[in-house]
Amino acid sequence: MIVPWQEIPADALHNLIEEFVTRDGTDYGEQEIATATKVEQVRAQLKRGEAAVVFDEATETVSIFNREQLREAGL
Repeated sequence: MIVPWQEIPADALHNLIEEFVTRDGTDYGEQEIATATKVEQVRAQLKRGEAAVVFDEATETVSIFNREQLREAGL
């Protein structure tokens, strides 16, 4: 289920995005990018509709999906 990011309290959204960009196994390439920069990049993707916050009812987890992941999930 897609959760409108605008309805998530600012602190909770920031924490969600920060957790997303700092997950183990996330590879951003050869150049290291500051966490704050990554957070702002993801926030901008949410604003542009290029990403969405998704709640998985089966696992009761929240994540951020890009457009391709949303299509693959049928959302």
